[in-house]
Amino acid sequence: MTGRVHSLNVGAPSPMASGGRMSGFDKRPVDRIDVVDPGPRDTGLGSGVVGDAVLNRVHHGGSTQAVYAFAREELDGWAERLGRDIPDGWFAENMTTRGIDVDAALVGERWRVGTALLEVCGPRKPCATFALRMGIPGWGERFVAHGRTGTYLAVVEPGTIRTGDAIDVVHRPAHDVDIERDQAEAQQFVE
Repeated sequence: MTGRVHSLNVGAPSPMASGGRMSGFDKRPVDRIDVVDPGPRDTGLGSGVVGDAVLNRVHHGGSTQAVYAFAREELDGWAERLGRDIPDGWFAENMTTRGIDVDAALVGERWRVGTALLEVCGPRKPCATFALRMGIPGWGERFVAHGRTGTYLAVVEPGTIRTGDAIDVVHRPAHDVDIERDQAEAQQFVE
């Protein structure tokens, strides 16, 4: 199973349009990223993407949420359902993929992307900032109920990832727990 990196997205601290609080949610496309293990959520770097802001360390960042991947195909589906354009990085994903079913990835699966080795850790747990950005009442619940929230990745081997790089699945564990199936657990984290 091979996909491609469609877009790489990094966020600088910026105020949210409503409420004025600072966030790293507004991710913008870049040509390449360097990824590292950020360490513990509360004392580490926050994001595993060098230069990417993670300001709320209570709910975001750390080794098991180092990189967030979301499929371009899913962004296109949401754009159609919502009747509006959704650019790469709009869901705060660091890596927008194409041609790989991110939500069918198995927990513990490993991906070689550029010179980095990443490991699938679990589904996205939507936060209040995501709901503010979307401006849709009940957005977090709706997003989780759809069951295709993308995946958080750990950085097993640091490296550089470039737009257009292949995403090669180099290891699949001997179980059937995938990201989509793991969505029920994510529901408990909706704020």
